[in-house]
Amino acid sequence: MLELKNLTKQFGDKTIIDKLNLQITDGEILTIVGQSGGGKTTLLRILAGLEEKTSGEILLDGRSVNPALMDNDDQIMGVVFQDFQLFPHLSVLDNIALAPINVLKTKKETAQKEAVELLVKLGLEGKEDLYPYQLSGGQKQRVALARALAMKPKVLGYDEPTSALDPELRNQVAELILSLKETGVTQVVVTHDMDFAQMISDNMLQVQPIK
Repeated sequence: MLELKNLTKQFGDKTIIDKLNLQITDGEILTIVGQSGGGKTTLLRILAGLEEKTSGEILLDGRSVNPALMDNDDQIMGVVFQDFQLFPHLSVLDNIALAPINVLKTKKETAQKEAVELLVKLGLEGKEDLYPYQLSGGQKQRVALARALAMKPKVLGYDEPTSALDPELRNQVAELILSLKETGVTQVVVTHDMDFAQMISDNMLQVQPIK
């Protein structure tokens, strides 16, 4: 279980997240909805170790952790970002295998084998030698998801996964998230799309900008 106690994030004099208390149980899908400026993406970035919290505590299975430290034991979340952030000069296979090789120190052969298995699981069999510019938006999103999963995160986060997607692709994303739930993956989804949130969520956190 992931637990946040009085989590606060400030940028200068502006408070973005104020004493947030939250519990996310294993295998749960939590959606975070609300207006821009409410700290939704900032919360994802804190859990992914890309932003340092100002104060408060993050506990994973009862153990206090700090994801901002470069310690694999403290890494909680893999994030699928809104713009995917794939490396344009790397193939699909290399995009997925790069971090496990360099960060987790996984052997190259093992990392590539696991990358191919993820591609098959996500319906991208045979795409491993393509480059990002050769993929559709939906395919890029699934490659970004495979890259996040390759790091074996405790929690998987999504930043606006349905932005600019047509209804059919939106439904495919919902099906994918729900299929991962069946495998026990804990997921946190930031979205402005209330209908989408209601389709997938076990619990919903509504946030508002702090005045």
